[in-house]
Amino acid sequence: MENLYLAAGIVLAYLAGSIPSSVWIGKIFYGIDVRNEGSGNAGATNTLRVLGAKAGVPVMLFDVFKGWFAIYLWHYFSPAGFSPENLVWYKITLGTAAVLGHVYPVFAQFRGGKGIATLLGVGIALYPESALVVFMLFVAILTISHYVSLSSIIASLSFPLAVVFLFDQKSVPLIVLAIFVALFVPFTHRTNIKRLLTGTESKFSFKKKSKTR
Repeated sequence: MENLYLAAGIVLAYLAGSIPSSVWIGKIFYGIDVRNEGSGNAGATNTLRVLGAKAGVPVMLFDVFKGWFAIYLWHYFSPAGFSPENLVWYKITLGTAAVLGHVYPVFAQFRGGKGIATLLGVGIALYPESALVVFMLFVAILTISHYVSLSSIIASLSFPLAVVFLFDQKSVPLIVLAIFVALFVPFTHRTNIKRLLTGTESKFSFKKKSKTR
């Protein structure tokens, strides 16, 4: 029975992560599938780029909430006798399920976003101080460079450094997750890295655009 509850929590976390707010908002209110515009990505950045801040900001906030909510599910689906380490691993599993749901959403033909906002929500739930520092770094780099991809990559690479050296995290599972984030984000930004190297990556602006690469 315990395993059933654990599995149910993971499935629910994935389904929550799969809610494609950018796709649904774009189709319902604008008659646009954001995956067919701009960068072709179903994330908050492309929504901002294609539909503007009025749609993009709510999408971003909801995508962050999905990651936080997935971690919060441990209150309802983890057994009372869980050891602290097992509980940490379960929280990580819930967060991972939500991010995978965002990247491969069952409600949107498995064509989602890159998971950055949802990862931020996971980070807020598990490492609030480190997440704040890394988010501030992201904003600083974005302000200077206007490249969301570059800002995301540098912020993710700095994440385990903040977790281990700035805030002296001792939990091995949380350190492992921080390292995973530093590997996962550049992996999902492979095409962006190529465009950055060739000088063809699009710079970010809050101005509404369409058919931007």
